[in-house]
Amino acid sequence: MRKQVWAAIGIGMAFVGGIGVGSIGSYVRSDSDRSTAPIATPAVSSRSPAEKPSSPSPAVAVSHDWPVPNIPVSDTEMEIWECEVAIVGGSLGGVAAAIHAMRAGAQTCVIELTSWLGGQVSSQAVSAIDESPQMRERQNFSSSWVEFKQAIARQTVPLPAELGFTSPVAVSTINSCWVGDLCFPPLAGHQAVADMLEVARESSPRSRWSVDTAFKGAEFTPSGDRITAVYAVKRIPRDPNYIPLGHFSREMHTWYAWASNDTFEKTPLRLQAPPGKSLTVIDATDTGELVGWANIPHRLGSESQATTGEPNAIADNPDCTQAYTYPFVMAIADDGGKSRSQISKLQTGFSKAEHRNEFDLEGFPMFSGQSVFNYRRIVSQARTNPFVNPPIASDMTSINWNRGNDWGWMDPPLIVSQQDIDKTGQRQNWMGGLHLNSLKEAENHALLFSEWLMEYHAAPGYAMAHLSGKDSPIPTETGLSFYPYIREGRRILGRAAYGDDNFQIREQDLRVDMSGGRDFRATAIGFTHYAIDIHGCRYRNWEPSGSAQSAPINEYHVKPIYLPVESLVPQKIDNLLVGSKGIAVTHIANGATRTHYGEWSIGAAAGTIAAWHVHPERHDLSLGEISTPDVWPQVRERLRDRGLRLEW
Repeated sequence: MRKQVWAAIGIGMAFVGGIGVGSIGSYVRSDSDRSTAPIATPAVSSRSPAEKPSSPSPAVAVSHDWPVPNIPVSDTEMEIWECEVAIVGGSLGGVAAAIHAMRAGAQTCVIELTSWLGGQVSSQAVSAIDESPQMRERQNFSSSWVEFKQAIARQTVPLPAELGFTSPVAVSTINSCWVGDLCFPPLAGHQAVADMLEVARESSPRSRWSVDTAFKGAEFTPSGDRITAVYAVKRIPRDPNYIPLGHFSREMHTWYAWASNDTFEKTPLRLQAPPGKSLTVIDATDTGELVGWANIPHRLGSESQATTGEPNAIADNPDCTQAYTYPFVMAIADDGGKSRSQISKLQTGFSKAEHRNEFDLEGFPMFSGQSVFNYRRIVSQARTNPFVNPPIASDMTSINWNRGNDWGWMDPPLIVSQQDIDKTGQRQNWMGGLHLNSLKEAENHALLFSEWLMEYHAAPGYAMAHLSGKDSPIPTETGLSFYPYIREGRRILGRAAYGDDNFQIREQDLRVDMSGGRDFRATAIGFTHYAIDIHGCRYRNWEPSGSAQSAPINEYHVKPIYLPVESLVPQKIDNLLVGSKGIAVTHIANGATRTHYGEWSIGAAAGTIAAWHVHPERHDLSLGEISTPDVWPQVRERLRDRGLRLEW
């Protein structure tokens, strides 16, 4: 049903767009600039000298070593949000958590950095649902996942008038791709999330969520065992016609800064428990922002066999997270060479030739049969067979291709180390924890791949245009996704469980052809199934990277992957759960748990457990205790009641 060379192809992303490239070529940078500002460092505040930062009350003694954020506004200037469940990150897992928490009656708050909720299916434009054929054949899905896919299929979305679309189009009438059974414009993912959140809020009317809102730190109890508040800053564009640049590297500082500027008005937020109630927090960001900011025990990058005991683990290298991607949308359309001409003006740090050396269609045709274009075709006007028939004029595809816009180069790596977080002052003023130069070159790489496709793979009757601008399916100036598709970020270390002092799901736990696997069904919060799909990393000079190159295997060698509750609970903090990709898995195991349904299952369980945890009878219960024999049966029953599927 899908391409089986899993190590060679990236997970699907989908977009639809209008012809035009905006300011693709407006970012000019010389090679000598490449190492001058590799890390997102705190920007200088524009507040007046009278606006002194707040600080912890001197009357409260603290015994923990968690960081203390520097809040440059007084308490009276802070907008207070009261919530029993605070979700940091409106990723696919984050929105699943919010829907389930609200349905259970918990007063829930969500903050999301980008303008769209849904992560993979919206702002990151992986709007091509990728599920294992075995799961689809059995329909082994939770009820909320089925409901979510149905909600997407019901959406109508505007498509570019330049391509002949005069009215909004229903997703169900344009869906035809071969990566899975549902491909759609990313706006439909955001709209489906919004619809489901609104319905869920009927069970918790005081719940709220906010897009365009950056995480800025947290506050802890004096003993350090619980989070008491989450800080954030919301941005409101001053120009009603503003759209993101599609160069996240250029806007990241502005998005995270406390201070208002010419582009955005800023509102500081504090998320805290309502009076007399408790707070449970979920980190559902794709990079593990809260985990990274606080340095909650976690691992980053690849691991060695000595560290994990996995047969295909190579080396401990925190730089080597899986490659990430900036997807974009192409259409079968002739724009007179406009979009290609715009991209040709792009000046990059690494040479164009060095970027182009990475590009390859890997033997797949561009248009005919099982083609690159049809793989994640998000608009098919004729809804022809994607395995056989070529696309037609005005069809659109999301490009997310391993030997194309994948970016796994580690010069520099994407995610900032704990040492550099300290050096750059991000413990006090969090700015995303990402290397700007990595983001810049990933953006350049994606745009150059689009140019290469138009230059070398257009054909008579199959002109291609790169879509961008306000009326395109990815409404950014460059046509790149609001935020990159992050396959792997920081992964927590769980508490002692299943024979591990620092619990992680390992390669042996997944494979049918390896001994030493453990059975997690006793404490499973859900399950998933997928190939072990590793998108590797490398250095420019090809020195050893630590990438687990021999680990990828197709899904027929993978067991049903039961996700134990112990994989969601971090060490040290008693009211924090992970609700996205950053659960307690190894670098290799992440390759099978990070996709759409795995992330939804994680988030849905985290939201359900969080809502159960905030009940007054459980105010003093540590989340580390929920897998004990006295507690777990109650949690398991709640998961079942909420429609989560716990058995294959």
